[in-house]
Amino acid sequence: MLTPATDRYYAGLASALTILALAGCSPKKPAAAQSAPPEVSVVTAHRTSVPVAMELPGRTSAYLVAQVRARVDGIVQKRSFQEGADVKANQALYQIDPAPYRAALNSAQATQHKAEANLAATSSQAERYKILIGGNAISKQAYDNAVAAQGQAAADVAAAKAAVAIASINLRYTKVVAPISGRSSISQVTQGAYVQGSAATLLTTVQQIDPIYVDLNQSSVAGLQLRRDIASGQLTPSGAGQVKVALTLEDGSQYPLTGTLQFNGVTVDPSTGSVTVRALFPNPKYVLLPGMFVRARIEQGVNDKAFLLPIPGVTHNAKGQATTLVVGPDNRVAQRTIQAQNTFDNQWVVTGGLNDGDRIIVSGVQKVQPGMLVRASEGPDQSRLTAGKLAAAAIPPRPQSSLPGPTIAAAK
Repeated sequence: MLTPATDRYYAGLASALTILALAGCSPKKPAAAQSAPPEVSVVTAHRTSVPVAMELPGRTSAYLVAQVRARVDGIVQKRSFQEGADVKANQALYQIDPAPYRAALNSAQATQHKAEANLAATSSQAERYKILIGGNAISKQAYDNAVAAQGQAAADVAAAKAAVAIASINLRYTKVVAPISGRSSISQVTQGAYVQGSAATLLTTVQQIDPIYVDLNQSSVAGLQLRRDIASGQLTPSGAGQVKVALTLEDGSQYPLTGTLQFNGVTVDPSTGSVTVRALFPNPKYVLLPGMFVRARIEQGVNDKAFLLPIPGVTHNAKGQATTLVVGPDNRVAQRTIQAQNTFDNQWVVTGGLNDGDRIIVSGVQKVQPGMLVRASEGPDQSRLTAGKLAAAAIPPRPQSSLPGPTIAAAK
């Protein structure tokens, strides 16, 4: 016999089964629509001409350096220049006590006068003996003695003149003058100091710093690679009279004037593995001082087979290799390993790993992976814009600061 509670239990069970049956017979929901391919922005890579340069460390050195030293002994009576001031060639710098040298000159001149008087007397006697010997009035020996005395007197005159010249030179050395035009340094002696010519006492130094040299160190490996690039035709070298050098100062600012390459060393220093490269810079405002650390950018030539890629289009993998994402003809993404070691005009300079006409992803890189299907839209071709600027400008624009990678940078 069923109780009311049992009736309610079976009624609820029947309702649940009915609901489950209806749910199983209900139509399925439509599947979610497939997501559309991500949209990316690409640029088409084209070969272009890019100036190639090397960035080298170095230090400045004076164009001319002259150490002013004492050439005679004596007491310094006066200093005639201001330390650190510009001096002209032959300008008086110091005065050494000239009194003893003036006295020596007077003595040498007196000795010369005496020798000249003796020469006149012996010459007259020799002339008289020459006449007398013709009439056998004197012996041949007496005539020979007169001629010998004349010759000895002439030699004494020559020695006296040499002594006068030496005394005159020493007297002039008491007035110390600047050997070159330039900027003076600290005086090493003061008024009243005793200096010695035999010890060549250093008095001061004069340096000409306009123009000024910049001595740079180039690794032999970089020079070898440069010669290989020129031999292979990848790089067209700059002419000897066209090599320009741009300078970066210690604080990172750019020196406003351009220098020229003067000398490229041919001997490798075995201790450093580098050669010396010397450039010459105008320095009218004395911004550059000897001994300053600088970085110079030297034009090496033009690479006619390079590609310029925007900075966002190049990444680096875990091995430090430069990579980029390329959209193929089927609109699928492929990753390429490229050779990109320096920048120019805020773009990467790619020397290998790309083909002309490749489409490089520059926007939307974060949302795609190799093998994915994408929708590509063309962005502005920065390489052609840069080529236009190069053609319009009289000189190439200064490259931007280097990004991670070797220190080789693009040319100005």
